[in-house]
Amino acid sequence: MPRALGQPIRNAMTIDVEDYFQVSAFAPIIARASWPSRECRVEANIERILAILAAGGVHATFFTLGWIAERYPDMVRRIVAGGHELASHGYGHLRASDQTRAEFADDVGRSKALLEDIGGQRVLGYRAPSFSIGTANLWALDVLHEAGYRYSSSIYPIAHDHYGMPDAPRFAFFPNGPDGLLEVPITTAMLGRRKLPAGGGGYFRLLPYSLSRWMMRRVNSEDGQPAIFYFHPWELDPGQPRPGGASLKTRFRHYVNLQRMEGRIKLLTRDFAWDRMDRIFLGTQ
Repeated sequence: MPRALGQPIRNAMTIDVEDYFQVSAFAPIIARASWPSRECRVEANIERILAILAAGGVHATFFTLGWIAERYPDMVRRIVAGGHELASHGYGHLRASDQTRAEFADDVGRSKALLEDIGGQRVLGYRAPSFSIGTANLWALDVLHEAGYRYSSSIYPIAHDHYGMPDAPRFAFFPNGPDGLLEVPITTAMLGRRKLPAGGGGYFRLLPYSLSRWMMRRVNSEDGQPAIFYFHPWELDPGQPRPGGASLKTRFRHYVNLQRMEGRIKLLTRDFAWDRMDRIFLGTQ
């Protein structure tokens, strides 16, 4: 949607609602069957996030796992009561690229119906776990459209060992024409010919805050586009349990600078204008 003359660009603040033991990198060491018996910390972390957003006057989009919503329906209702958008992160944090078309259709349909029943509002958006929609499974976007979703934020146009579609457009586009699903990629910034990840996650915790702020401001000023920022509730939780057996790389990526994350999110709420995905890209009220 066009911005009013003189108004700052509204960027999209997004939260992927999952717990520490559901992270894809931990899948080899944390059995899915053990999830129900593990200490769940997501509810307390979401409360902290809601307080930060309320203090900053920020409305956000919460891409929420059905597995979490089923167990914490009151938490989901508090998200909605705070004026935030409820969107889908699938049901059980299965990568789209690891599912057949039929399995994926069941997962996204189940999660959408569950979230709508609990939250009492239409669910228009979806984000694939681990940004797992790419060149090899673009059919997933058709499935989402058929299931009633209006947009996806599942493609990260960078090269990464776990995800990424480097040749994808950097900004919102219709992969199958204007009558299809809108895809809103995670933000990247250009430095010369090099594409830099600028949309959050482990990069945001690892890099100096000033660099992340510079990249997002560059996207706003040079490209004239909103930035899409994402983070997880467990990233504000340095006291979370630490399962054994993870590789050094996985441990570094997951735990680096967790203790600084809350302060950095607070800075973001002050340094940029933010809103929900549906309002920015679909023009909803």
